[in-house]
Amino acid sequence: MQHMPRDRPGKSKKMIEYTNSQISHLIDEHIHNDRNRKILKRRFIDGCTYEQIAEEFDLSVRHVKNIVYKSGDKVLNLLK
Repeated sequence: MQHMPRDRPGKSKKMIEYTNSQISHLIDEHIHNDRNRKILKRRFIDGCTYEQIAEEFDLSVRHVKNIVYKSGDKVLNLLK
C-alpha cells in the first residue's frame, strides 16, 4: 500500500492508502507519454528520489520534478 496525499501542499493533507496496482493503473490510463509514465512509477511506486530518476533517465533533477508535479497532478486529482 502506498500513501498518497489527497490535497495539494499548503492545505490540510489527508493520506489515503492505494495499492501499487491501483496507482500503476491510473498512471497507465491517464499519462500518455511513455517516459513520463515510467518516471511517475519510479517515483510513486518504487519510491526513487528525484536525483536517482534524473540519473536513470539522463535528465536534470529540475526536469524530473517538473514532470512529476505536472503529470503527477493529473493522477493525484483522480485519487480524490
